[in-house]
Amino acid sequence: MPSSSMNSTPGEVHHVVALEQFAPEAAVELAAAADKGGFAGTVVADRFQPWLPSQGNASFAWTVLGAIGQQTTGMVTASAVPGYRMHPATVAQASATLSALYPDRHRLILSAGDAIDEHIVGQYWPEASERAARLFEAAEVIRKLFSASAKGNDTRHSGPQFRLESSRLWTMPASPPLMQVWAGGPMTARRAGRTLDGIVVQAGPKERLATLLNAFREGRREAGRSATSTQTVVHAQLSWAPTDGEAMAQALRDWPMAGLRFPRGDIRSPFDVDQLARSVTADDIRARIPISSDPEVHRTYLQSFFDLGFDAVHVHNVGFLTQGEWIEIAGREILPKLVK
Repeated sequence: MPSSSMNSTPGEVHHVVALEQFAPEAAVELAAAADKGGFAGTVVADRFQPWLPSQGNASFAWTVLGAIGQQTTGMVTASAVPGYRMHPATVAQASATLSALYPDRHRLILSAGDAIDEHIVGQYWPEASERAARLFEAAEVIRKLFSASAKGNDTRHSGPQFRLESSRLWTMPASPPLMQVWAGGPMTARRAGRTLDGIVVQAGPKERLATLLNAFREGRREAGRSATSTQTVVHAQLSWAPTDGEAMAQALRDWPMAGLRFPRGDIRSPFDVDQLARSVTADDIRARIPISSDPEVHRTYLQSFFDLGFDAVHVHNVGFLTQGEWIEIAGREILPKLVK
């Protein structure tokens, strides 16, 4: 861990509430506890189905985020998928409304999505390259709506994937929310640097993360964009519990997807994920996320992302039963020691 200095600032860490795991009221309670515990905000993903049948939940993210905003003071971040279940204009409207309710407290993350959620509307599920193209065109539609609506103007769009007739967002905050994109590779990260406000990347090997971070920065430089208007984020999963054995047991039981050896973006049913996850071993999990009862192990893990140069971390403790204890431990023994 870098030594504290006058130039050090607290690491910005947000608490991920997995709506697959918790009923809406429980999600709101956890967000309120994390807010009091020192987390910078709450992150929620818009899902239609859980990954596993045993998780048993998949509430509507925008409704839950509205309730979370009422019970917290930090950021309320939505990870949304534009272009399948929801047209980009609808995502823009939901995000603008949340920003109007909670000025300067909302951020929007855009994702290319997973078939398990998006195939339900019966559209053709495209290959990864086409999903990326759709993602950036959707971001363009949302950006147009934010920009024009903030000025009281209409806008329109006609592109390969989406059409938008002359329209505006009638409920619009004074300034649009920060808009980031999930980046799975250097091309996506670089393009995001040229056109969007930031990236979110899945935690992984340091070399891969450094490559994505540098690609984003290169894109930003190519477009002549200021670093002050962007944010880079790592989405990090871990398993903390009172004992190491419990930490491993909950990871295997509650979030075995972390140990899958292949992407799961094309899987369509929670029951299929459940079958595939039965092959996941403790070694698979241990190779991908930290499993420990020791807060110092997790502090070191989270600090490594700030040391690489990322601005923030979204952290998800994968256990269902240990969330309250984790929030308390993190607030007391981890968050105060993280610097960037």
